Amino acid sequence: MATLLSSPVSFTCQHPKSHLQLPMIRRRLQTQDKKTITFRINCNCSSTDSTISQEQKGSKTFSLRFHVPIFSSDIDNLKGVFAIVLIILQTATPFPLNDIGKWFISPANAVLYSPNTKVPRTGEVALRRAIPANPIMKSMQDSLEDIFYLLRFPQRKPYGTMEGDVKNALQIATKEQELIVGSIPLNMKEKGLELYNYLINGEGGLQSLFESIKEKDPDKVSKNLSSSLETIAQLELLQVPDLPYLLPQQYQDFPRLTGRAIVEFTVEKADNSMFSMSTTGGNGKTATIKVVLDGYSAPLTAGNFAKLVIDGAYDGVKLKSTEQAILSDTEGNGVGFSLPIEIMPAGGFEPFYRTTLNVQDGELPVLPLSVYGAVAMAHNPTAEDYSAPSQFFFYLYEKRNAGLGGLSFDEGQFSVFGYATSGREILPQLKTGDIIKSAKLLEGYDRLHLPASNP
Repeated sequence: MATLLSSPVSFTCQHPKSHLQLPMIRRRLQTQDKKTITFRINCNCSSTDSTISQEQKGSKTFSLRFHVPIFSSDIDNLKGVFAIVLIILQTATPFPLNDIGKWFISPANAVLYSPNTKVPRTGEVALRRAIPANPIMKSMQDSLEDIFYLLRFPQRKPYGTMEGDVKNALQIATKEQELIVGSIPLNMKEKGLELYNYLINGEGGLQSLFESIKEKDPDKVSKNLSSSLETIAQLELLQVPDLPYLLPQQYQDFPRLTGRAIVEFTVEKADNSMFSMSTTGGNGKTATIKVVLDGYSAPLTAGNFAKLVIDGAYDGVKLKSTEQAILSDTEGNGVGFSLPIEIMPAGGFEPFYRTTLNVQDGELPVLPLSVYGAVAMAHNPTAEDYSAPSQFFFYLYEKRNAGLGGLSFDEGQFSVFGYATSGREILPQLKTGDIIKSAKLLEGYDRLHLPASNP
């Protein structure tokens, strides 16, 4: 029986913490006879990082046997078999193997396959990530966001790594208390201190999260994690009383929103059908949808929209339904400002104007369109680098209709300025002809700056 043994080959593994690189894999190739090839894949993690649990570091072995000829004339067959092994290895190991991906993916498309893309699944998560917080708060937030990723593991969840993430957040919070509370304006300091104390010791705070992880209760972990992240988000919002950048001079005279605002839509069925309310369990001819506007990332677009709401521009407006969007039938109604497309790029300090993003080159927006209930302005029909003055749409994202990496084919092409955070179940029930009975600005008047003269 002939036996062939290849020299060891090393790959790197990317742990969910993006900064951590773990040398991990050694592969051995053996043939047991002339017609059988057996692949034995031994995986182990040699990291000394204390936040990685022993269950993750444990060695795992996969044996795969294929019946193929191995003569020199059949090298192509052997290559095909080896490709299959690499694919199985990619899906079977508990860590993503970023180096293997480089063999198959061109650099331009790499972002679409990367687990670091991590497009948020809900508007709440997208809005939380969009807050322009200081590095200390972002470090705590990133540690906890990592746990959301780890909770998706379908079988044995890496609770040891989760404990390390919470310990890291607690260490930052206690060590940097003076900077965290000190960066809050004086008139909101008392509220900030209350939120800080709740984050450390409150029910649903970091200590509670740590205990639920030790109990290995995924439901409690998820609940306490959401509570802790929401508290961090509230602290971050207190720390940013205004835009952290200056708008270009040519846009100073437009309405602008310098923070967050909440709009409530009351929608009404045009026929005799009813809305099904999953939250209340009842049915009704009218329903409400709440939208959070993000002026940090889209101050001009959100400001124009908030002003239109105050002016009653959307009261009584009909809706148009398509497969992927619900649009307001306000095209050409003569209200609103003609604004440039406004997109804040991820990692950027201020929005881009009159330009779209190229996802293929790795450009992603802070407010992604690829979230169910994203709210964006339609394009101006006469100028492709401008948004429509008043026509907006709710985006009905579906992963099965998205491109690689779960990103919409239109990602980075529209001015997204907020997300539906309540009443999302109503969106797919809206049909052409249904009506926006009313739109009201519930919160955010103090962040809305209007020009001296209105159009």
